[in-house]
Amino acid sequence: MSDLFSYYQKLLRIRRVEEAIAGRYSEQKMRCPTHLSIGQEAVAVGVSAFLHNKDKVYSSHRAHAHYLAKGGSLQKLIAELYGKETGCTGGRGGSMHLSDLDAGFVASTAIVGNSIPLAVGNALHQQTQKLQEISVTYFGEGATEEGVFYESANFAAVKKLPVLFICENNGYSVYSPLHVRQPKGRSIVELARAIGVDSKEVDGNDVIQVANMAAKSIQSIREGHGPILLECHTYRHREHCGPNWDDDLAYRPQQEVAQWLDRDPIAMIEKQLLLESPDNQGHIDDANLEIQQEIIEAFAFAEHSTFPSLEHNNRFLYA
Repeated sequence: MSDLFSYYQKLLRIRRVEEAIAGRYSEQKMRCPTHLSIGQEAVAVGVSAFLHNKDKVYSSHRAHAHYLAKGGSLQKLIAELYGKETGCTGGRGGSMHLSDLDAGFVASTAIVGNSIPLAVGNALHQQTQKLQEISVTYFGEGATEEGVFYESANFAAVKKLPVLFICENNGYSVYSPLHVRQPKGRSIVELARAIGVDSKEVDGNDVIQVANMAAKSIQSIREGHGPILLECHTYRHREHCGPNWDDDLAYRPQQEVAQWLDRDPIAMIEKQLLLESPDNQGHIDDANLEIQQEIIEAFAFAEHSTFPSLEHNNRFLYA
């Protein structure tokens, strides 16, 4: 199969997983807040296509796509949401605090902007130890309003650290649009360049465009040319936190929502595949069935796993 279909499968897998999470969330078995990345999957898939297992990723509260795209275990993810011992953080972290070192996914954090200094600090370690690795930090455009973004970007630029900054700009911080939070005309790319970080803008809903830009950026970082920031313009489909649609709140213009939904990253690739060959419909159907079976098995794994015992918790806390 083509690279395009491979990207499609990865996008579809993340989408179907999160739709399943949304569909089961009302069962009250996932007792943690969840921030879904439905609509934003192309960023994680495009970037992760060129990362090695030993490269280290740090993420935000909206971490499911980043975790799965980096190679994180679906069974461990769902078990974590269920608070089970078999979860990627032993059932203690929930959706916003994922960690799986086997996949090179160090941590996601609920504090806005907090993944940025963690990734920069790890990049300093990688540089000092002369490791053939890079660090990646995912964050939303709201994190660029935090002081730690400027401090970390400046330090990374001065030291020419092997870190890739991925800004997922979905235009909203909870219910607040960009124009009420940042001065009109401010460019995150230009801001980062002024700090000394090479920066590019990319259509975050076009996985091929993201992948091409990520490939060049990651290669440059590996060659020792210093940090790079990619601002990826994208759009979340559902509410900021939770499984529901929230367009009835009218904080986003209907025309804006419709325009972005028309540019759904998965629908765009599916259209391309069918234009290449109508026979691809069979491959698309097979991919859906395969993914749905994997999801069923992951939820069954979580359901049948045990909760952490008090003894296990104490051993974890005081080891």
